[in-house]
Amino acid sequence: MQSELRSGNALLARRRVIRVDLYQLRCFLAVAEELHFGRAARRLELMPSALGRQVQQLEESLGGRLFARTTRSVTLTEEGAALVPEAQALLATADGLAQRFRERTRTRATTLRLGAVDTAAAGLVPLLLHDFRAQHLGITVELVEDKTNRLLPRLLSGRLDLAIIRPPAEIGRQVELLPLFHESVVVAVQSGHRLARRRSVTVADLADEPLIVPDRRSRPHSHDLTTKLFAQAGLQPAIAQIAGEKQTIVGLVAAGLGVALVPRWTARMSVSGVRYVPVSVSGAEELNVLPLAAAWMRGSRDPARDAMLALLAERLPAYRSEA
Repeated sequence: MQSELRSGNALLARRRVIRVDLYQLRCFLAVAEELHFGRAARRLELMPSALGRQVQQLEESLGGRLFARTTRSVTLTEEGAALVPEAQALLATADGLAQRFRERTRTRATTLRLGAVDTAAAGLVPLLLHDFRAQHLGITVELVEDKTNRLLPRLLSGRLDLAIIRPPAEIGRQVELLPLFHESVVVAVQSGHRLARRRSVTVADLADEPLIVPDRRSRPHSHDLTTKLFAQAGLQPAIAQIAGEKQTIVGLVAAGLGVALVPRWTARMSVSGVRYVPVSVSGAEELNVLPLAAAWMRGSRDPARDAMLALLAERLPAYRSEA
């Protein structure tokens, strides 16, 4: 009986299939290329702890250590170095398969899946869709509004065809970017605020005002909008409150808890008791304040998406003037 159990367990062990998650392989390659968990996490729009868990789970699946980690350095183990070309080849095959499948299905599709960050969804997208539908009546556009760090994974997985995003500092080589423009800046103030009736203000006018800013982890560009503009003016911002969503920030302004520097198109998110005053800013492009870019998968073919990109490029001067 004992011998039969041992032989049965041995047979199960031989038949055990190692399941490797493609996303975990992408995380592994990012760390292998950067040899730094922090830089790799920023590249993947992840928290370092989340990236570490993905790598650890891959190591557990494969049954070996892929990295030698100390407090000061990260190096590939012998097994990790051997895995790099294998992982690259496997991901290239998977990406090629996904791309070919999308191309076959998209040639027959009449739906374009478009993602956009909130202010682009409020300002740019209505203008773009108005013009697009006038030329392409047979194409339905499905709109997904979300943050950049949630739109990019959808784009990479094929759940979006095109996305209007705040371009991150680092982006994967499989993503193509078309820089669009930088949004104008306004300050949201309570209707009874001393600045509410001004035609425009400067950053210096806001020096003593309590400021409401977004959380940097989820909205780095919108957070840095305040810090960069104050730094350019040689001032220190008086941050009184951090909030996650623009609707929440504007609601806090309406409650009199402070003022907020926001993109101009935020004014289309109407909230009673709030006024938006233009901010006089010089050198916004050099500071990279509030950039917008169109993103799609590099090397892929999609007639509906390409038609929208062509229209976007053609109408860009008119859209820029509205921002």
